Amino acid sequence: MRSSCVLLAALLALAAYYVYIPLPGAVSDPWKLMLLDATFRGAQQVSNLIHSLGLSHHLIALNFIIISFGKKSARSSPKVQVTDTDFDGVEVRVFEGSPKPDEQLRRSVIYIHGGGWALASAKISYYDQLCTAMAEELNAVIVSIEYRLVPQVFFPEQIYDVTRATRYFLRPEVLDKYRVDPARVAVSGDSAGGNLAAALGQQFSYVDSLKNKLKLQALIYPVLQALDFNTPSYQQNANTPILPRHVMVKYWVDYFKGNYDFVQAMIVNNHTSLDVEKATALRAHLDWTSLLPPSIRKNYKPVVQITGDARITQEIPQLLDASSSPLIAEQEVLQRLPKTYILTCEHDVLRDDGIMYAKRLESAGVNVTLDHFEDGFHGCMIFTSWPTNFSVGIRTRNSYIKWLDQNL
Repeated sequence: MRSSCVLLAALLALAAYYVYIPLPGAVSDPWKLMLLDATFRGAQQVSNLIHSLGLSHHLIALNFIIISFGKKSARSSPKVQVTDTDFDGVEVRVFEGSPKPDEQLRRSVIYIHGGGWALASAKISYYDQLCTAMAEELNAVIVSIEYRLVPQVFFPEQIYDVTRATRYFLRPEVLDKYRVDPARVAVSGDSAGGNLAAALGQQFSYVDSLKNKLKLQALIYPVLQALDFNTPSYQQNANTPILPRHVMVKYWVDYFKGNYDFVQAMIVNNHTSLDVEKATALRAHLDWTSLLPPSIRKNYKPVVQITGDARITQEIPQLLDASSSPLIAEQEVLQRLPKTYILTCEHDVLRDDGIMYAKRLESAGVNVTLDHFEDGFHGCMIFTSWPTNFSVGIRTRNSYIKWLDQNL
């Protein structure tokens, strides 16, 4: 009996050691976040083991785990009709809210889920619940795009998928089918989905037939650049769940089908050192010493290497492409973009990407709302139901939907 108690105590201590990580006191529901992070880390370790055994690519294995625990069939309710279909060959899940009594046509949001361009799905419960809530509360049609993921495809195929589905939806006959007002369509996404939404908005600004087709863009803790992994938020939150810096850099490398041998060099900005000529002209577009306010910069210092590894951008030139990093787009592109909402979280490596993009858009004359949450962490907006319900998740979702309601 005594030995069993000792073993149990040892196992509990080991579990506590695995779960516990130091977190800032201001973050929402810290112990719940530790448990969520430990669960995700455990799933990553299992997927890495499967990969090492040669059974499957680690991202396919990890996504299988994620989807297995959360996939939801298209299930309608009295207030929201849910259907799975495809738009020009791209799978989508459509959520149709009931129209308002005084409106014949409904507004619409094209939603792009996050997951590092490699994980999650429009069909998992987190995004199904979010889009259902949006459709019901906005009396809107929400089109959630099931774009193809890494390693099935790589950049820029994800952009092609969301562009193709969006162009199809914006056809007059399709908008008529769903009774959508063509003047009240927005594009939105979170994390990597926010990246794709921002890229989509910029691409549409080039095409005369598509210009002004999107009334709004709403970007939720978007990833917007791969040139500087030492912004204040990257330095401050280097080990913060659920997106540590090294994991974000690996997502970028995976997106471009790059070499993991470059990850450590990229973490210290060796890929954009002063001797990498292609990066020189772009550096001014994300000069955080001028784009970020003092309260965000704090005492952090820029990390700029004099000499680095030119092989990285030679082998992965996509790192310097505005299609993958919307933050580095030219001013004339930004000034054509629609009214914008950007949600950022204090405890997130991507915080400064969003804040800098808001500043650049504002300087280009775009109407921007920056919605910052001091206790927020990356991914929090989809965590609104038990057992992963966070107070900041509910508040961010409510704030996001409220802005859409007031502006769309």
